[in-house]
Amino acid sequence: MNKVSVIGIKTYAYHGCLEEEAKIGNEYIIDVELTTDFKESAMKDELSKTIDYVIVNRIVEEEMAIRSKLIETVGYRILERLKLEDFTLYNTVITIKKINPPINGNVDYVSITVEE
Repeated sequence: MNKVSVIGIKTYAYHGCLEEEAKIGNEYIIDVELTTDFKESAMKDELSKTIDYVIVNRIVEEEMAIRSKLIETVGYRILERLKLEDFTLYNTVITIKKINPPINGNVDYVSITVEE
C-alpha cells in the first residue's frame, strides 16, 4: 500500500455552534491522508492511475465553505466526497484543526479526526 497526503490545507470558514462564529469565522488547517496503491501509476508515469491531489484540495475547500455547527460534520462530508471520486481508497484519514477556538482557554487549536 502507498499513501497520498495533502497536509496543511489552510481555509477560513464559519463553522461553530456560537452565533459569533457564523459572523466572524475562523482559521482551519486540514490534513488528508489517503492509502491507495499507486504502483501502476508510478510504473506508467500516469496521473489517471493515482489520486490527484488537486481534486483532494478542491473537495476540502468546497466542503469547508458550507457552514456547519460541527467540524465533525464537515469531516464526514469531505470523506463522503472523496469516496465518490474514482480513487481506489483503502483507508482515509481526515484531520480538521480549528485554530484559536473560542473556548475561554489558551490553546493552539482543537481538532477532529475522521478515519475510514
